[in-house]
Amino acid sequence: MSPSSDYAIGIHDLSFATTEFVLPHAALAAYNGTELGKYHIGIGQRSMSVPAADEDIVTLGASAAAPLIAAHGSDRIRTVVFATESSIDQAKAAGIYVHSLLGLASACRVVELKQACYGATAALQFAIGLVRRDPAQQVLVIASDVSKYDLDSPGEATQGAAAVAMLVGVDPALLRIEEPSGLFTADVMDFWRPNYREAALVDGQESIAAYLQAVEGSFKDYTEQGGRPLGDFAAFCYHQPFTKMAYKAHRHLLNYCGADTDTEAVERAVKASTAYNSVVGNSYTASVYLGLAALLETSGEDLTGRPVAFLSYGSGSVAEFFCGTPAPGYRERLRTAAHREAIDRRTELDYAAYRTLHQRSFPTDGGDYPTPEQTTGPFRLAALNGHKRLYEAR
Repeated sequence: MSPSSDYAIGIHDLSFATTEFVLPHAALAAYNGTELGKYHIGIGQRSMSVPAADEDIVTLGASAAAPLIAAHGSDRIRTVVFATESSIDQAKAAGIYVHSLLGLASACRVVELKQACYGATAALQFAIGLVRRDPAQQVLVIASDVSKYDLDSPGEATQGAAAVAMLVGVDPALLRIEEPSGLFTADVMDFWRPNYREAALVDGQESIAAYLQAVEGSFKDYTEQGGRPLGDFAAFCYHQPFTKMAYKAHRHLLNYCGADTDTEAVERAVKASTAYNSVVGNSYTASVYLGLAALLETSGEDLTGRPVAFLSYGSGSVAEFFCGTPAPGYRERLRTAAHREAIDRRTELDYAAYRTLHQRSFPTDGGDYPTPEQTTGPFRLAALNGHKRLYEAR
């Protein structure tokens, strides 16, 4: 279960960022007449992050990554992998804008990965491969997404936005990633966003069924590859399109393995990992790693050396089940205060203001369109000019 080399590889540091604004689910419920318990209890969501007019996946990604660069420098970073399903360009990687905003060296490769919410795990595994080939380098992995559904649709309550940045290298101070991984792919139309749409399309019941099928398939492969038995894991981090999905997925896995599905056992396994997602909403590729941050920062337990299971799922669909173990001293490396500040500093919107932001989009005629200055974050989307996105650092 340990890496085949003599050194551990994994996440050395992790930082996340979210948006300027937040919409409480109480405001959504008051607008559409839904019983608030359907949101707070039924799907486990209390609020959703809403981007300002001058925020997008680039500004969020750069904001998440900047503290890592400030803490560790960039001399060893030779690759940036940007995972997203909210891509802003069909050709240019969003990570190149981040590379520029952060002032990274030109001797660096930058790519963008896409496979729904699974993309960040693919980026993490690619990063591990690069580091294994050259242990002197580090890889900056960024997962950044804005989850957007049509107004008044069933998916509206599960929106959100955030970015997670991870520095991947040898002798990680936060989390050691183990081998093997369990993999699963199936051609399913549970969730998709054609190029001509800004908002995603989702078949809710099909998506839940596909997710649970992927839980079974990826764990089955994990065990066949020689992975740990279910009872070894101290906690579980699942992809969270809404936080109650983590509970549903874990109960399904326990059932599949013939284990006790006692409510208390399920809560103990997943509850801590849902603390941030419940107030941020669905952050797509960033979701499972936002869950990792919440687990390490809010559980109150010392998880040093105790195996943590990860189930990364991306609609369409691809899933991966793998294990990581928190490194000795990880609790001294956490960014708990900064992460709580990122959540607490958001300005609360009423439903009308949220609706205005949701409906805002850039014209497509190539004109000059400056954006209103709304974000107080370190980076902003300043304008669209001649079909070019213009960013600025503050």
